[in-house]
Amino acid sequence: MARTKKNRLIQMAPHFNGFKPQGLHHKSNSEVVINFEEYEALKLCDYELFTQAEAAALMNISRPTFTRIYESVRRKIAKAFIEGSPIVFEGGNVNVIQWYKCSECDIAFTLTDDTNPHCPLCQSKTITLNS
Repeated sequence: MARTKKNRLIQMAPHFNGFKPQGLHHKSNSEVVINFEEYEALKLCDYELFTQAEAAALMNISRPTFTRIYESVRRKIAKAFIEGSPIVFEGGNVNVIQWYKCSECDIAFTLTDDTNPHCPLCQSKTITLNS
């Protein structure tokens, strides 16, 4: 029996559903599905320029697991570009970190204990959850 997959920690899910190619005269029947953990791996390495070891630590997974996820998303993107297929973001085994924003000092932060939510900088209780 296979081992159950450990949830990957991601900072934020994408704020859009995917991409569609422009300028095609025919429609591709196959969508390329990218999981949220694959999106996060690509964002950490290619956009935020973390090393694979640093990105793996941020996602709370091993470096070899991170490398497999990262290689998978790069192959999927290459396939979508070459074949002109749309890219869709969907699910995966993830835990999303909840971010809060203080209405008074305008900082974004996370909470480890949300029983008494308040801003860690100015102690204000006027905070909102960013989704």
